[in-house]
Amino acid sequence: MYRGFLIALLFISVIGCSKSNSTPDPVKTPDQPVKAPDTTIGTGAKAVVKTNKQKVYVHYMPWFETPATSGNGKWGQHWTMANENPDLTVGNGRRQIASYFYPMIGPYASSDRDVIDYHLLLMKYAGIDGVIVDWYGIHNVNDYPLNKRNTDSLFNRIPYAGLQFGICYEDAQLAQVKAKAGIDTVTAAKEDFAYLQTAYFSSSSYIKVNDQPLLLCFGPQGMKTPNDWQQAFSGLSTKPRLLPLEYQGNVAGSSASGEFAWVGSAGQVNLQGFYQNRAPLLSTFFAGAYPGFKDFYKAGGWGNTLFVIDHDGAATLQATLDLAKTSGTNYLQLITWNDYGEGTMIEPTLDFNFIFLQTIQQYTGVAYTDTELKLIYKWYTLRKKYAGNSNIEAQLTQAYNCLAALNVAKATAIIDAIN
Repeated sequence: MYRGFLIALLFISVIGCSKSNSTPDPVKTPDQPVKAPDTTIGTGAKAVVKTNKQKVYVHYMPWFETPATSGNGKWGQHWTMANENPDLTVGNGRRQIASYFYPMIGPYASSDRDVIDYHLLLMKYAGIDGVIVDWYGIHNVNDYPLNKRNTDSLFNRIPYAGLQFGICYEDAQLAQVKAKAGIDTVTAAKEDFAYLQTAYFSSSSYIKVNDQPLLLCFGPQGMKTPNDWQQAFSGLSTKPRLLPLEYQGNVAGSSASGEFAWVGSAGQVNLQGFYQNRAPLLSTFFAGAYPGFKDFYKAGGWGNTLFVIDHDGAATLQATLDLAKTSGTNYLQLITWNDYGEGTMIEPTLDFNFIFLQTIQQYTGVAYTDTELKLIYKWYTLRKKYAGNSNIEAQLTQAYNCLAALNVAKATAIIDAIN
């Protein structure tokens, strides 16, 4: 599934620096639930020091599959859309994927533990405080079980990196659940929220705002009245702090506590209008910053192009960060870590290298540069090169723990000693 239709509607206007077991997570089929993270496990992860005290989170897509993880031996739809084939190469060694841009590590599986650790370390050294995952619930419809599995795998690794996590609920999926599983909208939402409360809300790693677990909603689209939201939250012992998409808070009524900014066709004008006219009316709001927007929907056979916002190197990201800095909020969501279909990805690509993360490093005020980012990339490539070599894997696990503990010198020495 993808989210372009709503955008078009809304915006046409482990343990210290020591060795531990770090073998990759086994591939799990959708009916094999992943255990919720054990946040009682002690880790040696340390928080980075930032001069910018704003909390910076990044919107994260957990929906990527390779033939090894998809359950059907095929590439997932977010690498293929309707007409792309990653088994083919199209020049410079790049696989044919449904994007104008190409991940530095190539197309990957979101459940791959090495990929997860690579992503989290990059975020950490960019001064990003945590991830907000695009989440489709718990029901056995479409690829939602795979997304849930991947989200669980990601959240299991969060404590080891010393970051936080939260959820952006895709309530549009409730229509699919009703049509294909026969569960009415509010009941399905209550079941989703009950899972979130049991599995995540009480975690010390879960993002809290005013002591409430944060819950963004990309809409609302499925639950369209305040009464729907009141009923859906009625079984929760602790109500989440719900932030719908910008200008949509009234749909949820008193259940909502604010809104969050998003990328729109009007670009920076949209952000400025939200900060100046809407945000002052909200008790809580999240600013948004993005590197650009260039979707692959028409080329990939998934409809029409929505709009284009030129990346202009890192200029668009810098401009939207500047707006966020003066927006008057303590919270910023980066849009996005890895939405390749819409071209808003911030993670390193062959197209932009590390420039987006370097720009974020300057914004957050960390003491790190692309030197650490390149070291993390090297760590990842070695993990893949020496997969199955228990001796070197143990060394790389030690290097990971050192990086999580901010012992860059020790990590560098370990990594550089491995050819």
